[in-house]
Amino acid sequence: MDPAAMKERAAHAAVSHVERGMRLGLGTGSTAEAFVRGLAERVAEGLTVVGVPTSERTAALAQELKIPLSTLDETPELDLTIDGADEIDPKLRLIKGGGGALLREKIVAAASHQMLVIADSSKRVDVLGAFPLPIEVVPFGLGASVRAIRAAADALELAGELTVRKAADGGVFVTDGGHVIVDAAFGRIPDPEVLADRLLHIPGVVEHGLFIGLATGALIAGADEVIHLSQA
Repeated sequence: MDPAAMKERAAHAAVSHVERGMRLGLGTGSTAEAFVRGLAERVAEGLTVVGVPTSERTAALAQELKIPLSTLDETPELDLTIDGADEIDPKLRLIKGGGGALLREKIVAAASHQMLVIADSSKRVDVLGAFPLPIEVVPFGLGASVRAIRAAADALELAGELTVRKAADGGVFVTDGGHVIVDAAFGRIPDPEVLADRLLHIPGVVEHGLFIGLATGALIAGADEVIHLSQA
């Protein structure tokens, strides 16, 4: 089974976890979009839910599919967030942000009682870091922030290139919040908790793509089945 089909399988499995009246965080990315489309089918059949999107892209899709939407200001406490991941390790620690929505994704996940991750089996890793870690940074003083990130990484013996993300048109990618993203190709991150703490102490760093202690479960689709992982 190809990755796209596995994503669809995981997304379909996630829809079955949605109950009537739930306040849902709606993730960003191709797997999350597959979930939103599946959710829309159930809404059309009469399921009553309200969604809080994690990006303008997801909001536009949900509106198009007629899923009722809210905001965290209107609905500050959510029952469940369903979102994808770029990597997931055995402790349900994640790297997210490949789609550029990591700040809003983390805010929404933190406002939720549960976070269910949906992914294909290629996203499971023993150690995080093969996928470059997205780090969201304010544009002002970008060069100084990149140097500070480099120094923090060096102190933890994390090598690898730091790259300012580009948009499809060749310009600098800008997030929904008006920030830029530095992708850190560390290769391996043996201690994600320590790195997460160091990054957030850097002025100019808004957020990073290490999601630690947020995911309560995961639906991982392989060629033959969908595996449900949960916190130990």
